[in-house]
Amino acid sequence: MIRVTAIFLVIFLHVTNTFHNQIYEAVLNGTFSWTFTIYKSLALPCVPLFVMLTGSLLLQTSKINEPIKVFLKKRVKRIGLAFVFWTAVYLAWSFYITQTPFTFVNILEGTFYSLFSGSYYHFWYLYLIAGLYLITPLLRASVAFKDPKLIKYLILVWFIGISLVPLLPVFTNYSFPGGLFIMGGYTGYFLLGHYLQNVRLRRKYMYAFIVLGLIFTVASTWVMSVPLEPLKEYYVFFDYLAVNVVVMSIGLYTFLSSFSADWPGKNHPRAKKIVRVISKNTLPIFLFHIIILETLHRGLLGFYLDLTIFPLLEVPLASIFILLVTLGLVLIMKRVPILKKLIG
Repeated sequence: MIRVTAIFLVIFLHVTNTFHNQIYEAVLNGTFSWTFTIYKSLALPCVPLFVMLTGSLLLQTSKINEPIKVFLKKRVKRIGLAFVFWTAVYLAWSFYITQTPFTFVNILEGTFYSLFSGSYYHFWYLYLIAGLYLITPLLRASVAFKDPKLIKYLILVWFIGISLVPLLPVFTNYSFPGGLFIMGGYTGYFLLGHYLQNVRLRRKYMYAFIVLGLIFTVASTWVMSVPLEPLKEYYVFFDYLAVNVVVMSIGLYTFLSSFSADWPGKNHPRAKKIVRVISKNTLPIFLFHIIILETLHRGLLGFYLDLTIFPLLEVPLASIFILLVTLGLVLIMKRVPILKKLIG
């Protein structure tokens, strides 16, 4: 369920952003804005969920002694070919939608840019995962000590440095030197995935983390946009590493972890099959869905997807539609042997 929820939230987030980019620019003063703000807040745990799940799988004690060379070879096979294939696809896609001529110079420049910066905006996640892969052997060494206190210490240092310390210069005139907290990025989420495997939160705490995190995210957006507008930090709490998103992500991750592996069970075979198929194809769905979204948004099929009439209902329905269409096309592509190896 974690993979399925995470990939749906990714699409949900991109649909929300695509049809309401002014959320980053306008003061929240209407129902339309609040709808998209709440939806974006709901979707923010998407990346943390993926990272925590990856950490729980790669930091298992049974894999601690895996040779570094073997580990990296598996990872290259997993995302390397997909990165190359989809980089080429999105380079061609960007040329098409911007009407850039397919000249040798443009292709060469686009290729170099794509390799260093990603060929499209969602490719940043592949670089993030690649970075986590590179430090996985080091984190496995930490896990090998089998000391929960050590893992909790590392997570605590990360949380303070990445979620709390950045708030100092926002609300005060003080800040710490940049080199004080060197354990940054998404490393803490990676470790949390491993640590939370052995933590059993009561459901009331799971719900509290999710609900309070969501309420704080929405409320803080209004506070930073209206009463504290002079600070010009409207979306400081709209970040994957913000304290409220960390709390919400922990609650959602532990809640989803409580579902059985065969959910929704043998009494719902069709739903069970759909969940399994989506779960097995989250990487190609993640990489491919932007093309489906932009095709609908730009009206490339002769009609436009308009979510401005009743966004409260239209955004989730559009997200489900894009997920299912992308999944269907991915399954068709996987019928071609060479594409099955390339798309992820």
